[in-house]
Amino acid sequence: MMKKKSIPASKPFLILFLCQIISALDVPLDSKLLEELSQPPTITHQSPKDYIVDPRENIVIQCEAKGKPPPSFSWTRNGTHFDIDKDAQVTMKPNSGTLVINIMNGGKAEAYEGVYQCTARNERGAAISNNIVIRPSRSPLWTKEKLEPHQVREGDSLVLHCRPPVGLPPPIIFWMDNAFQRLPQSERVSQGLNGDLYFSNVQPEDTREDYICYARFNHTQTIQQKQPISVKVFSMDSLNDTIAANLSDTDIYGAKPVTERQPVLLTPTGSTSTKVELRGNVLLLECIAAGLPTPVIRWIKEGGELPANRTFFENFKKTLKIIDVSEADSGNYKCIARNTMGSVHHVISVTVKAAPYWITAPRNLVLSPGEDGTLICRANGNPKPSISWLANGVPIAIAPEDPSRKVDGDTIIFSHVQERSSAVYQCNASNEYGYLLANAFVNVLAEPPRILTPANKLYQVIADSPALLDCAYFGSPKPEIEWFKGVKGSILRGNEYVFHDNGTLEIPVAQKDSTGTYTCVARNELGKIQNEVHLEIKDPTMIIKQPEYKVVQRYGQVSFECIIKHDSTLLPTVIWLKDNDELPDDERFLVGKDNLTIMNVTDKDDGTYTCIVNTTLDSVSASAVLTVVAAPPTPAIIYARPNPPFDLELTGQLERTIDLSWIPGDENNSPITHFVIEYEDGLHEPGVWHYQTEVPGTQTTVQLKLSPYVNYSFRVVAVNKIGRSQPSEPSEQYLTKSASPDENPANVQGIGSEPDNLVITWESLKGFQSNGPGLQYKVSWRQKDVDDEWTSVIVANVSKYIVSGTPTFVPYEIKVQALNDLGYAPEPSEVIGHSGEDLPMVAPGNVQVHVINSTLAKVHWDPVPLKTVRGHLQGYKVYYWKVQSLSRRSRRHVEKKILTFRGNKTFGMLPGLEPYSSYKLNVRVVNGKGEGPASPDKVFKTPEGVPSSPSYLKITNPTLDSLTLEWGSPTHPNGVLTSYILKFQPINNTHELGPLVEIRIPANESSLILKNLNYSTRYKFYFNAQTSVGSGSQITEEAVTIMDEAGILHPAVGAGKAMASRQVDIATQGWFIGLMCAVALLILILLIVCFIRRNKGGKYPVKEKEDAHADPEIQPMKEDDGTFGEYRSLESDAEDHKPLKKGSRTPSDRTVKKEDSDDSLVDYGEGVNGQFNEDGSFIGQYSGKKEKEPAEGNESSEAPSPVNAMNSFV
Repeated sequence: MMKKKSIPASKPFLILFLCQIISALDVPLDSKLLEELSQPPTITHQSPKDYIVDPRENIVIQCEAKGKPPPSFSWTRNGTHFDIDKDAQVTMKPNSGTLVINIMNGGKAEAYEGVYQCTARNERGAAISNNIVIRPSRSPLWTKEKLEPHQVREGDSLVLHCRPPVGLPPPIIFWMDNAFQRLPQSERVSQGLNGDLYFSNVQPEDTREDYICYARFNHTQTIQQKQPISVKVFSMDSLNDTIAANLSDTDIYGAKPVTERQPVLLTPTGSTSTKVELRGNVLLLECIAAGLPTPVIRWIKEGGELPANRTFFENFKKTLKIIDVSEADSGNYKCIARNTMGSVHHVISVTVKAAPYWITAPRNLVLSPGEDGTLICRANGNPKPSISWLANGVPIAIAPEDPSRKVDGDTIIFSHVQERSSAVYQCNASNEYGYLLANAFVNVLAEPPRILTPANKLYQVIADSPALLDCAYFGSPKPEIEWFKGVKGSILRGNEYVFHDNGTLEIPVAQKDSTGTYTCVARNELGKIQNEVHLEIKDPTMIIKQPEYKVVQRYGQVSFECIIKHDSTLLPTVIWLKDNDELPDDERFLVGKDNLTIMNVTDKDDGTYTCIVNTTLDSVSASAVLTVVAAPPTPAIIYARPNPPFDLELTGQLERTIDLSWIPGDENNSPITHFVIEYEDGLHEPGVWHYQTEVPGTQTTVQLKLSPYVNYSFRVVAVNKIGRSQPSEPSEQYLTKSASPDENPANVQGIGSEPDNLVITWESLKGFQSNGPGLQYKVSWRQKDVDDEWTSVIVANVSKYIVSGTPTFVPYEIKVQALNDLGYAPEPSEVIGHSGEDLPMVAPGNVQVHVINSTLAKVHWDPVPLKTVRGHLQGYKVYYWKVQSLSRRSRRHVEKKILTFRGNKTFGMLPGLEPYSSYKLNVRVVNGKGEGPASPDKVFKTPEGVPSSPSYLKITNPTLDSLTLEWGSPTHPNGVLTSYILKFQPINNTHELGPLVEIRIPANESSLILKNLNYSTRYKFYFNAQTSVGSGSQITEEAVTIMDEAGILHPAVGAGKAMASRQVDIATQGWFIGLMCAVALLILILLIVCFIRRNKGGKYPVKEKEDAHADPEIQPMKEDDGTFGEYRSLESDAEDHKPLKKGSRTPSDRTVKKEDSDDSLVDYGEGVNGQFNEDGSFIGQYSGKKEKEPAEGNESSEAPSPVNAMNSFV
């Protein structure tokens, strides 16, 4: 028999308060409001509960909180106060509770292991963080162990154990070889969850000595390596042979071949096991089996199905992975390993436990003094978590008593709170698998009402739609909200309105008469405030002519209409869709103002077309289906321009508009793209046709705008891709009535041509713009900023009027109005003009010049008063000219230069000045009439600069040891010359420069004799002038002292010296160069003759040796006599005697004998070893003469060898 449940006496009281939670205040997320309200602390950011840190880096324990006033922070470590001021390694970030523990400067992470908790406190309460467990990561080394090689019989199973070191966090395990390549895995060979490598059965290819297990510790970014493991697999054939060799004939041995066997589980062992996993985690179950053939793994859940979308198979189906597990995933999971020999299974009993998780987390509570409220903390878990409360971080049992507070399990009930009741409460839900900690504050506030909705906010709503008028508010106690309509309206009540708790007024069906101003009033016992908002009701958007179902033949043309009606204050946009997607990007689709036209329709155009009309307030749509059918077969198509339209008709005649309709002519197989409408004004321009407008090719009527007093005729031209048709016959004429002008002349200007007049000009109206007979212009003017009446004159048939006797350059207001016999045009706009300009009256004053350097100066002046400009200020002109050079004191023709500076500028730069010169300048103001008077001439001087190069440098009278230098002074000294600088250095035959000598010469000198020079030597000279500023650009010349003739005239005296002198110069003498050319030409002729004779046959010893060797070019040089083993080709000979770089005439070994330097005839082929035979061939076969021994100390100054010179030419 069932019993009715009774409610304890305390429960009604609890239920009552649970129902009242909705009365608690919600604080709007208004930044300005939040800045002004007092608020207990709230933890905004903190480190994770289990915080593993890198022991090599600084430890940062985060704790951020907000509150008003800003909170202060403190920490506990292992349950006791942590005084950070006493630890030099620990600092707290400014305006934050985040701790920074300095490990990188000597601290040890292990010393700071522990449980940390942060407290954020202000005058309204204290919030606490989670317990943050700090542990440094660890990556220990592998323990040393002796690994025996694994010798396994083919087909057997094998497990290679990894046994990684215990790290924090646990490492990631993988197997690789010595080459750091991952070992291949398959259904037969795979890695288990514990890191071991499992072989269901081994094969001979598994033999190797480098099975290496690696452990990667991600936190410290280190990898530890286990010693390599060796595996040797013996096949049954080789094993039988080995055993048989060690047995006698009398022994009985019968090794079994590799046989298939049924599966056996390698892991887990036994037939059953258990597994506990936490809710929300990933469940991993593993089964690895041995057997031959390799078993296949299958998973099932007893009494149920594997959860869909959360189940995955990994490691060749050996691992079952279920993500985000819940209590419903508890149960028995069976893995079945099967091969052709049988099967084996294992049952894993899975239990899903749960760390605490929130059902209802406590939420912040804002109350007014005297109000009631509740904090609810509900959590679940497996096992069921226990709930405990703290107040400001202190267990509530020992916290200061608050008469307004009562704890009832997972609920705290507040009644008749006061401001002192503000505090932060912590709810802790915990079980053996973890805990949850939540902070929730109770903030008791007394605040007058505030309205947060902006004042005079405008709401626009479509008629017959709901209107929502916001009145976001805040106050404590919670304000009462009232709405009024109009300035003096009564309070709104009744079924016409809905009043929401957040202050919003809803008008369910807004009508036109709902338009107006609405006032929201918020009041509580602390005050009253009001705010006005405005409501406008708009007409709905409607499609008054919707698109209709169409059937069209292929390659035809179709049009859908979509004509709309909308509120005049809203701007609609029309979008066309095909099959609820954008229209194809195809020029065949033409979107008009109120239609969609598809040209040259194809089968893919078949579908549903939708017209969507959007405004800022509403949206409407309408659809129609297009069906494309095949067109009947047609003969060959001939394309041509369309025939002209016909049957033009004028209807709907009004004063300013008329309707024109026509019938299109034949398209001639090319669709008409558009029509062009032209008109003729038979009254003003008979016979002249003007463009009026154009319309799409699908349209045959148009409404045309008309002007008054025009005798219209219209005609229509059709256009397709081929071209334009002939114009249609003109329509009947239509004469519009006269009217006053609609517009006034354009481009009105007032510019004086003389100082005492004002010329007013405008663009005359065209004939049809006159709107009637008797077109005239009313020209009006008056001086600006003077209390004068308008002066007017009426003129006709002109576009200019001159006003005489005006003051010089004063502003005038000007307007020109058109009129005719029927009246005036609308009032024209005014323009500003000026009477004529005159030359400026005053010169700029206070002209100052600042010389910046020898070529640049800056000039300043005071601006002239604008009244004296007597015109539009265009700028200032600076006239400047050179008076004389200070170094020469000679005057020359004065060439004035002018620089113009636009606008009201009062300074400018004068570039391109000549150094050490005297200049004058003056400044003049410029207007549209011309230049004003010049300012007094200002004299300024430029400082000295560096001079130009000397005008010339001549070198004359060369002797054995001297040269005479003559020069001219610089063309532009640019100052007072202080000296000349002469630098010179010798040049040898290889064009190398010798030491540089410098001589300073007085400025009044113009020549110099250089003595004690080397004879027959080329010198290079550098010459420049100097002023006190520095050296100018230099001029260069070269000259040679004459040859030492004494060595030739007196060979007996100083013969060695004379010869050395000849060797130095001989290469530069003309006779020697000519001789070398002749010798080279002779040798070239002889070589050509030898080459021709050699190719004729085997008469010569050279030919005999050529016949005796297959590849003569590779024969080595004979070591005993230094001769060649065989001749070489001319090409290789030329390569061996390429000219040396930089004019060097020494051999490639850079050596030559002293005695061989003489001009011996032997070197020219005329000696004993170089004789020729009668037919011109060499008697010595290229080898009769031995190579000369190289001599040491050959320098570039040695005389060139004639043989090398010859080779250079050849």
